[in-house]
Amino acid sequence: MTRLIFLWTFCLAALSASAADALKPTNTIVLFVDDMGYADIGPFGNKTLRTPHLDRFAKEGMRFTSFYATPVCSMSRASLLTGCYNARISMPGVLFPPNRIGLHPDEVTVAEVAKSRGYETMMIGKWHLGHFPEFLPTRQGFDHYFGLPYSNDMKQSRAGFPPLPLYRDEKIVETEPDQSQLTRRYTEEAVKFLRTKREKPFFLYLPYTMIHDPLASSEGFKGKSAQGAIGDAIEEIDWSVGQIMAALREQNLDENTLVIFTSDNGPSGRPAPPFSGNKGTNLEGGVREPCIMRWPGRIPQGRHVSASLATSMYCRHSPRCSARNFRRSASLTDGISGRC
Repeated sequence: MTRLIFLWTFCLAALSASAADALKPTNTIVLFVDDMGYADIGPFGNKTLRTPHLDRFAKEGMRFTSFYATPVCSMSRASLLTGCYNARISMPGVLFPPNRIGLHPDEVTVAEVAKSRGYETMMIGKWHLGHFPEFLPTRQGFDHYFGLPYSNDMKQSRAGFPPLPLYRDEKIVETEPDQSQLTRRYTEEAVKFLRTKREKPFFLYLPYTMIHDPLASSEGFKGKSAQGAIGDAIEEIDWSVGQIMAALREQNLDENTLVIFTSDNGPSGRPAPPFSGNKGTNLEGGVREPCIMRWPGRIPQGRHVSASLATSMYCRHSPRCSARNFRRSASLTDGISGRC
């Protein structure tokens, strides 16, 4: 079976580049949208929504037109951070507040690798890999964390669920936050982090809460798009990307920062043109995602590649690949190094 190139390996490539050039270490940012369809943004064919910042981002970087994920989010997130197929690391599906499992602390995340190489690590947004203390981002290699521990629909209005918590590091600082402000608040946290003077290089992971249901946008975007609430949320994420890229340029960091933009799985309850299927299915619309990377001097500008790239799709036929394997060797990954 052909092995797919994992996003994890591009992050490691950036860290390796830093090790080879100690005078100019490479920073890494991963922007991970929730429930985005393949053609939801301009660079992948959307003609009705305004995504000028992503359009520019694609012109300055490379589009990956055969990027695949799992059909649901916890699995994608686990694979993204570890470089392993989700079955190998016992992430069988979506986690809910009553679940007492999560990403095993013995798994090696890209944040832990970055931290071991002297990076400052920050996570902002939706975690969804376990909300008990031993599973939180700050126990998985992140120095700082601000965001929701799981999906925004897993709130008090659903039977048996506690109030939706907003965390800073390991402390709940709000419950039932105004979801229309989440994209804005995440963006402000990211910009603040990028403007912080530091001696270390950084790894920033920003998994947006949107465009997962329930959809919400701040006042400047609500009701402004040509595709209703879903379009409003997408256009606000485009704005967020623009703010982050502007902060990088302002701090003279944009030339030595790898920035990756993609999504965890296909859209929920709506079509995913030009493909059939959507979130929760193994059809193309449920697992094929837009993906753009920008890394000046390393990734050619304005091009696209059709080579398969993935967070993960399936488990290789291997006796080691068992749902019972909660731990693995730090050297055991399913991804291989990317070559553009």
